[in-house]
Amino acid sequence: MTKLDGDLALDPLWQDLDWAIGQMLIMGWDGTKVTPQIRNLIEQHHLGSVLLTAKNLKSAEQTARLVQELQTIAHQAGHPHPLLIALDQENGGVNSLYDEDYICQFPSSMGQAAAGSADLAYKIAKATATEVSAVGVNLILGPVLDVLTNARYQPLGVRATSDDPQEVSQYGIAAMNGYRDAGVATCGKHFPSYGNLDFLGSSMDIPIITQTLEELSLSALVPFRNAIATGKLDAMFVGGCGITNPSMSVNHACLSDQVVDDLLRNELGFQGVAISECLEMEGLRNEIGVKTGTVMAVEAGCDLVMLCRAYDVQLEAISGLKLGVENELITKERIYTSLKRVLRMKKSCTSWPKALNPAGINLLSKIHPSHLALSLKAFDDSIAVIRDNEKLLPLTSSMHQEEELLLLTPLVKPLPASSMTKALLKAKNKLEAPTLHDKWVHRDRDRGAIMSVHENLINRASCIIIVTADANRNLYQAGFTKHVSMMCSMLRASGQKKSLLVVAVSSPYDFAMDKSIGTYICTFDFTETAMSALVRVLCGKFKPQGILPGTLRKSRKVLKSRQHWLVEAYNRDRDARGLDDLLQALARASAPAHQFLLTTSAHTFELFNPNIEEAHFVVRNSSTQALYGFCATYFVQNTGIIGALFVDPAKRNVSIGRSLQRRALRGLTQKRGIKKLQLGMSFPGVFLGIPADDNAGLKQWFANGGWDLQFPRRLANLTLASLPSWSAPEGLLQSIQRAGISFDLIHGPDNADGVLAHIAAHAGPEVCELYRFALQEGKTCGVVRAKGHADSLLGTVVICSPGSPLAGFIPPLHPLSPAGEEEMMIGGIVAPVVAAATPQAVLVLQGLTLMGLRQNKAHKALRSVLSWVQDEAYEPLVAMGFEVLQVFEEFTNSPENWQDLA
Repeated sequence: MTKLDGDLALDPLWQDLDWAIGQMLIMGWDGTKVTPQIRNLIEQHHLGSVLLTAKNLKSAEQTARLVQELQTIAHQAGHPHPLLIALDQENGGVNSLYDEDYICQFPSSMGQAAAGSADLAYKIAKATATEVSAVGVNLILGPVLDVLTNARYQPLGVRATSDDPQEVSQYGIAAMNGYRDAGVATCGKHFPSYGNLDFLGSSMDIPIITQTLEELSLSALVPFRNAIATGKLDAMFVGGCGITNPSMSVNHACLSDQVVDDLLRNELGFQGVAISECLEMEGLRNEIGVKTGTVMAVEAGCDLVMLCRAYDVQLEAISGLKLGVENELITKERIYTSLKRVLRMKKSCTSWPKALNPAGINLLSKIHPSHLALSLKAFDDSIAVIRDNEKLLPLTSSMHQEEELLLLTPLVKPLPASSMTKALLKAKNKLEAPTLHDKWVHRDRDRGAIMSVHENLINRASCIIIVTADANRNLYQAGFTKHVSMMCSMLRASGQKKSLLVVAVSSPYDFAMDKSIGTYICTFDFTETAMSALVRVLCGKFKPQGILPGTLRKSRKVLKSRQHWLVEAYNRDRDARGLDDLLQALARASAPAHQFLLTTSAHTFELFNPNIEEAHFVVRNSSTQALYGFCATYFVQNTGIIGALFVDPAKRNVSIGRSLQRRALRGLTQKRGIKKLQLGMSFPGVFLGIPADDNAGLKQWFANGGWDLQFPRRLANLTLASLPSWSAPEGLLQSIQRAGISFDLIHGPDNADGVLAHIAAHAGPEVCELYRFALQEGKTCGVVRAKGHADSLLGTVVICSPGSPLAGFIPPLHPLSPAGEEEMMIGGIVAPVVAAATPQAVLVLQGLTLMGLRQNKAHKALRSVLSWVQDEAYEPLVAMGFEVLQVFEEFTNSPENWQDLA
C-alpha cells in the first residue's frame, strides 16, 4: 500500500485521480433536502467536502438528519473517509444554524472581546463547536483573524475582534482552542486580510489590499502568524481579494502562488489545508472563467477549492481540474500533496462511527441549559455603555412612569432567528440597493427602508432611543441620528425634557468619538438575546461592564492612566488558586513560544530559600478573589529582581501593571545594601526577561516605567525533540579530546569545590542559588564540570533527570500535554556557565551539553530541554540539533533610576 507520509496510508483507490480530485473540492447547494445534484457529486464525482449554509438548514433535528444522509451516501459510495461538513458559525449575526430549542445565540467576535475575557471566548467557542458537532458538522469556518486596520469603513464589522493585532490574536487563539477541544476542525480566515479593503479601485468589482507586505506583516498578518505557530490551526481560508502594492500585483489572492505558496506556506510556515474563496465570484468568473480559475487555485497551493452552489459551475470546475492534469499543468505529486493534507485533517476531526451516528438531539437537550446560561452571561458582559453624561441610565430612575418613551430606528430587518423574523421577512420590501462590498461578501443582511419620523412623536416623548447599525457606512443613518439629536437639543433649550440615547447594535464606531451624543450604548449584536440584555440594562437590572475594542479602548487611556489600584502582599492561602487561574488565562492568550505558562503554577514562584528574600504582590478583586495582576520580587546578594510581572489579558491598559511595578520597585529600592535592579530571573525560570519576539510592546512599556533597555543580556531556552535517535555531530568528541578538556559529574554540596566560586565570578547571584539547590538535591540533580590543564575549571552545567524537583521552578522542563507516561520523560540541562573570555568557550559549552545529553539518555529521557543559554552561545548548540524555544532579554539598572519612589 502506497504511503502518503509516515503515519497515513494511501488507499489504492486514490490511484484513480478522479477520486483524488474529488477530495480537493468543497461544494454546496440550495435546499433543505439532498438533491440529485449533490448526490451525484458525492457518488459519481467523489466529492469529499460539503459546505452547509443557512439555506440548507431549518432546525437542529433536520440538520442532523441531513448530514447523516450525506454521510450515508458517501459511505455507500465507497468513500474511504467521511465527508468534511463545513459551516459558518461565527456567532453574532453570522450563524448558519440556529434553533431556539437546541442551538444557542452567542455574541459576535467583537462582542466577545467587549466582554473582556479570553476565557469566556474559549467557552463560547467550545459550546458552539459542541452544538454543531452534535448535528454532524466537523469543520467550522473560523475563527475570523482579520485585523480591522481601517475599522470604520470595513464590511467585516463586528465579525472581527478589533483593530489591535494582539487582541485579535488573543481571542482568535482562544476560539481556536475551544473549537479543537470540542473535536471540530478549525479554519482561520480571511487570509491575507479582509480588514482594510479598498472597494473603489477595481474594474472587476474585486476589493483591493493596498498595504505593502511590510505594513501587512506589522499588523494584518500578526494573528495569522500567531495562530499558525500554535500548530493547532487545521485550515486557512484564502480570500479572493486583490493585492496592489510596489512588491505585489495580484488580482485574486487565492489564485496566486505569491500569496498561498510563498507568503502563507514558506514565510508563515502553514502546513495545513488551504481553502480558496468561492470561485463563483462574479468578478473571477467574468475575468478568467471557472475552469482556469480552479486550475490556478491548485497551482497557487490551495488544497480545497470552494464552489458554493451552482451545479453547472461545479461540474465546470471538476472538468477544469481534469483538463489541468491532462495538460500537465497539475502533476500527480501536487494532487497527492493536497490529498495528504485533506485526509490528515479528516483523520483529526471525524471517523465513520462518528459521522454515521451523530450525537443529535439527545446530547443537545442535555447541554442546552448550561449553554443558555453561558449565552445570557456573555451578552450581559458584552453590553458597553460608552458615555452616559446626563446619567440617564437606568431609565427607571431618569423617567417617570407617565412619561412616553419613543424608539426610533432606520433599521427594518427584524431580529434574526425568530418566528417573528420569518413572518416579517416575507412581507418586507427591500428599498435600498446593496452596496458594492455587500454584493462581494454575499452578505444576507438586508438594507433598510427609510422610516419617516414625525416631529409630533418627538415632541410627545420625554425620552428617545435611536438604534443604529453600521451608521459609519450609511449616510442616511448617520444623518438621521444627528438630525434627531439636534431636534432634542433645540427642544431642551426651550425648556422641554428631551433625553436621547443612541444604541449601536453593530459597529461601535458609529458615534464612539462623537461627544454630541451624550448617552451612547453598544451591544455589538442585533440578536434577540442581545436586545434582551439591552432592555435589562435600560431597566437597571444589572450594571453593564463591557469595554470598547482595540484602539477605541486605548484612546481613553489618558483618563485610565490616572487610575491607581490597591496592591496587596501575596497571600498563599488566599491567592494561590487565583494565581493559577491567571496563569492559565495568560497561557491561552500567549504566543505559542510561551505556552510553558500552562505548566507554571503558584508554587513555582515560592523558593523558600534562606539566602533569597521574597516579596510578591497582587492586584485582586476582593469580592470574587480573582487576581488581575501578580508581581514576584526577590532580593539576593545586593540585587533586587523582578522575577514575574503578569496582568490578566482582559484587564490590560488600565494601569494594573503600572501599579504593581511601582509597588515592587519601591520595596526593592528600599532594601539595605541594594546595588542593582534586574528585570528577569533564571530561578525560578518563568520570566527570564522581556521576550525577544516583543509583539506586545513590552519594551516600550518598561521603558516608560523607568528602565534603561540599551544593554540587554540575551537568554534562550532550547530543546532537542527526539533524544533517543540523536547522535553527536561527527568530530565533536575528537575536538574536545584534542583540546585537553575533561569532564566529571558531581553530586552533593560536599563535592562542590570551586563550583560556586566559578558561578559567582561569571553569573548572577540567583544562578548561584540555582546551583546550590541542584547540589543539595543529589538524587535527581548533578553538576557537570569541564576542566582544562591542571584541573582548571572552564565551565559548569546542571543536569537533572525527568521529574526532578528543579523542574517545579523551570516550566520548560515540564511537558505541555502530560497525557501519557512517556511524555513526562524530559531531561534538563540547566544554566551552563562558561568563562566567556577563553578561546575554548564554544567547545566547552558544546562539551558540557554533550555530557548533559548523555546523562539525559541514561535517565531514559525522550527529549532534552537546555535552559538559560547566554547571548549568542545558542548558535553552536543549534548546530548540534537543538531548536530554540524562547529567547528573552534580561536587563540590569541602577536603583537611582527610581529615586522618586524612595
